[in-house]
Amino acid sequence: MTDADLRIAVTGAGGRMGREVIEAATAREGVTVAVAVNRTATDSVAGVDVADATRLADLLAETDPDVLVDFTGPASAADYAETAADAGVAVVTGTTGFDSGGTARLRAASETVPLLKASNFARGVAALRRAVREAVAAVPGYDVELTETHHHGKRDAPSGTAKTLLADVEGVREDLDRRVHGREDDAPREPDEIGVHARRAGDVTGEHEVLLAGNRETLALTHRAGDRGVFAEGALDAATWLAGRDPGWYDFDDVLGGKGDGA
Repeated sequence: MTDADLRIAVTGAGGRMGREVIEAATAREGVTVAVAVNRTATDSVAGVDVADATRLADLLAETDPDVLVDFTGPASAADYAETAADAGVAVVTGTTGFDSGGTARLRAASETVPLLKASNFARGVAALRRAVREAVAAVPGYDVELTETHHHGKRDAPSGTAKTLLADVEGVREDLDRRVHGREDDAPREPDEIGVHARRAGDVTGEHEVLLAGNRETLALTHRAGDRGVFAEGALDAATWLAGRDPGWYDFDDVLGGKGDGA
C-alpha cells in the first residue's frame, strides 16, 4: 500500500508519542487520521478531534481504518490490539514493557490481523542492531556493557530497545547469559555477565550505547535520537508497509528488508 491510500487510527492521542504520530500523519501527504482516542479528555491534536478510548470498537467499525498505531502502556496496548483484531484492523505498536501475558495477547491478535511490534522505529537503531551483532561476533571474549538514557518520565527500565540489543548480544555470545543491572559495593565483573545501566534525566529522547572492551582496546556503538519525530515517522512507514498484509507477527526489520526477530 502507498501513503496515498493509508488511513490510520491512533491510540494514546494525548501522550507524547500519540501526538507525534498525529502530527507526522497530518504532515505526510496522503495519510489520514481516521480515528484518534485517549483514555482521558484531550483537546484536538493538529486539527484532529480526540475521542474517548472506550468508544474505540464502535469508531473502528464506523471508520474502517487500515492500521491502528499504538504507543501507550502494556495493559492498554494489549486491550487496543484485541479490539483492533476484532474489527479486522492491522496493528503497529511501539509500546514496550510487556510481560509474558501481554505478549501472548499480542501474539493471539496477530493470528487474526497483521501485527507489527517493535521496541524502536528509528532506522538508525535497526542499523545499530546489525552493527552490534557483527561487532560482538568479531571480538569474542570481550566484555560487554550497555547503557541507555531516557527522559525522567519513562516508566520501564531498561528500555525496550535496550532489551532488544541485549537479546542481540546474547544471540551471538552464548557465554553471556547473566544481566547485571548496575553495580554497588564489592562487585568485580564476572565472565558471564553483561552490565546494564539505565539512566533517567531531563527530557532526553533516547540514547543507547553498547561498549565492548578487551585486548587493550574499546569499541563503543551509539545511537542518539534527536526528537520523537523519528519514531513517529518510522511508525508511519511501518503502517504503510503493514496495511493489506496477511495476518502474522512482524518486526520493523521486515519493513527495512532485513531479517526480523519479533522483538
